[in-house]
Amino acid sequence: MLLTAVYQTLLDNLDYFNVTILMAIESSVFPLPSEIVVPPAGYMAAEGRMLPILVVFFATLGSVIGASANYVVSYYVGRPVIYKFVNSRLGHLFLLNSEKMERAEHYFDHKGAVATLLGRLLPGVRHLISIPAGLSKMHYGRFVLYTAIGSAIWNAILTVLGWYLHKLVPLSQLNEQVKIYERPILICMVILVIVVILYFVYKGFIHHRKQSQRADEVSDND
Repeated sequence: MLLTAVYQTLLDNLDYFNVTILMAIESSVFPLPSEIVVPPAGYMAAEGRMLPILVVFFATLGSVIGASANYVVSYYVGRPVIYKFVNSRLGHLFLLNSEKMERAEHYFDHKGAVATLLGRLLPGVRHLISIPAGLSKMHYGRFVLYTAIGSAIWNAILTVLGWYLHKLVPLSQLNEQVKIYERPILICMVILVIVVILYFVYKGFIHHRKQSQRADEVSDND
């Protein structure tokens, strides 16, 4: 049972250090949802294997580390390089594009510096909001403070969800539920992977066609 093994491996190896590393990755440009990291840690806290307050602390520490990496890179490389990356094939592999980046910048411009706090609570914006903060040369101390507060609130919510999940479904019952629904979940995951692959193939085709059209227009003008 692949899904059961993966799930059990996650619970067996999740500790404060791994929570910090995974949340640092989540707060960078890598598409790793915090929802698959913090709730299991909260679940383990309900088992007595971790402390809830430390789960929130180390998850928040990881968030600040990952967001700081985005901030520093953006601060020094500037907007042209950032947009060149998000529009590159590598950027698309990280599920980035100019529309997402523009949405994060617009949110930051509209809300101001406090966007680094509020943005941490918004899916689709939370892992990118540190980039416009770096581009705008926001004071780093204020950036860390707002990022830490917003991240702590979000991580506390996820920890509580994991804690109450344990109250609803103890570990022994959860293992049985995973086994029952493993096959449908795996089928859905395979379908999702296929859809994502087809999406990137389509985007690549459209991009190639637009480039060809522009080249033809330049040739006609010459």
